[in-house]
Amino acid sequence: MSRSWIASLSAIFLFPLAAVAGDLQQDAAAVFKPIDASSVAAQVKNNDVTPAKVELGRKLFFEPRLSKSQLLSCSTCHNLSTGGVDAGPTSVGHGWQKGPRRAPTVLNAVFNVAQFWDGRAEDLKAQAKGPVQASVEMNNTPAAVEATLRSIPAYVAEFQKAFPNDPAPVSFDNMAKSIEAFETTLITPNARFDHFLKGDASALSDLEKTGLRLFIDKGCAGCHGGVNLGGAAYFPFGVAQNPSELIRPAADKGRSAVTKSSADDFVFRAAPLRNVALRAPYFHTGQVWTLEEAVNLMAADQLNETLTPDQTGAIVAFLGALTGDQPRIEYPILPPRGKDTPHPQY
Repeated sequence: MSRSWIASLSAIFLFPLAAVAGDLQQDAAAVFKPIDASSVAAQVKNNDVTPAKVELGRKLFFEPRLSKSQLLSCSTCHNLSTGGVDAGPTSVGHGWQKGPRRAPTVLNAVFNVAQFWDGRAEDLKAQAKGPVQASVEMNNTPAAVEATLRSIPAYVAEFQKAFPNDPAPVSFDNMAKSIEAFETTLITPNARFDHFLKGDASALSDLEKTGLRLFIDKGCAGCHGGVNLGGAAYFPFGVAQNPSELIRPAADKGRSAVTKSSADDFVFRAAPLRNVALRAPYFHTGQVWTLEEAVNLMAADQLNETLTPDQTGAIVAFLGALTGDQPRIEYPILPPRGKDTPHPQY
């Protein structure tokens, strides 16, 4: 029953399950796509990505003065040194509050259908506004952010350069557009799996190829397909059986909080799996600390499959081949405060 449910969704979302027989590279190419840097621009709507916006967004991504306490930045929860996430189960925000969900990775996020686990932000610029205003995260307001940025002369000049046709360039909206522009550069091409998809059969080891075959044939690719191996559609968490309360708390109903439909209870955006080996812990609660446990849990709870240790090891080996070239970002030196820059509030 679980397998047929996954297969039907695969057809809907154009991630077909491969036949057991057949050429592995052909079967993989029918389900997945390599990262192509030239395709990034097509993912961005209503925001021309320019070098000036990218440079401004780079600074703003690391800018703690966007937060009320002036201690927290985007990079606090989306650490580019640890797979685009932080190291804890859920992030720590304003006043040491713990967030309710694991921070999703910012790496390759431009390829996702929407942002956040429940898809409540339609794109990266909408996502950039959320944490700044969330009381459990940066706990700030658009007006306060704009006042801070306008009080720093170097930022005023950079906003004017990035938005030359805007009569009021220093704005909350333009802050978000700049961060989005920078985040489009945070892609990780050239994973060994990408080379395999492009025709290099030697790019994967025999064990990794076994894991890929299992990943396709067992049904994992039904949710984790496409360029980002996930992130393209929404699926119930707990198809074959309910995960434990620790991993899927009853109070967090997922996407139904966005759609207001009980049909979406415990529905979440499928997690993208690129660079997954770099970013434990796993799931929206961050309560699973190894890929082996995560793979076994998904097999049992989503697919009604019990994997052997060898099968689990092969799938984990394949997932390791999804780590691509990490972005090389120079840590910016941020402009100094102005005389009217607001003081931090704790």
